[in-house]
Amino acid sequence: MRYPATLVTDAPLAHLRWLAAAGAPVRPPVLLMHGIGGGREAWGDAGSATGAALAEAGFSALALDFPGYGLSAPIDPFDLAGLARSVIALIDALGAGAAVLVGHSMGGMVAQEVAALAPGRVAGLVLASTSPAFGKPGGDWQRGFLQSRFAPLDAGLGMAGLAAQLVPAMVAPGTAPAVIAAAQALMAGVPEATYRSAVSALIAFDRRADLPAIRVPTLVITGEHDATAPPEVSRRMAERIPGAVCTIVPGAGHLLNLEQPQAFNAALLAHLRACVAAR
Repeated sequence: MRYPATLVTDAPLAHLRWLAAAGAPVRPPVLLMHGIGGGREAWGDAGSATGAALAEAGFSALALDFPGYGLSAPIDPFDLAGLARSVIALIDALGAGAAVLVGHSMGGMVAQEVAALAPGRVAGLVLASTSPAFGKPGGDWQRGFLQSRFAPLDAGLGMAGLAAQLVPAMVAPGTAPAVIAAAQALMAGVPEATYRSAVSALIAFDRRADLPAIRVPTLVITGEHDATAPPEVSRRMAERIPGAVCTIVPGAGHLLNLEQPQAFNAALLAHLRACVAAR
């Protein structure tokens, strides 16, 4: 049975929406939040197919566009707190009270922001290929990071040229060319101004001190070959969140939901079922 998505634009954030299978019990919706080079389509049938997998399992799911991405209006200033407030506004508009937040990379940082700013809106967390802080102490590393990420853009290569340089280095060895091409297309579709703002916003992120305050079921998941959010970082992160579970996906790099969608979706669903059983 197919579970088609509906594109919703008359909401605080544009999103794809999958409704739970008929007769499914009422559960908190699952918000799927993309990374810095992604968008709502990362979770659709041409990406990880996570939305359809959740609907089939009895969960309503929304794959959103962050502000400035896809069909969502930009915000100014563009910062992680602003992104978190936009997610909170979406949850409130749904009338759901609380939602399970599934955040990949930057999306995982936004999920942590929401948990810190409005813990009552969060029913559960899945922190995928992300970390509780960005970079190293001081500013030299951050400045170097910005220069390296912006260099292809400053040279006039555009987002397509940037994606061609970055994506192959983000995935695990042996990743299928079709997966790499799909990820490059996603990144190439991000407006350059949005990408620059998002990268600049990341360097100030640090929620390490807030990890012990998380009181909802949490899954920390990353790929065994993820150099951006390495397994050891994920394990340390999970150790600081009460009751958190850490899963390392074999054969995956930073784009684990696209590289190993079946393994990612299986881990996500197992976590959600455990959350439901514990309620």
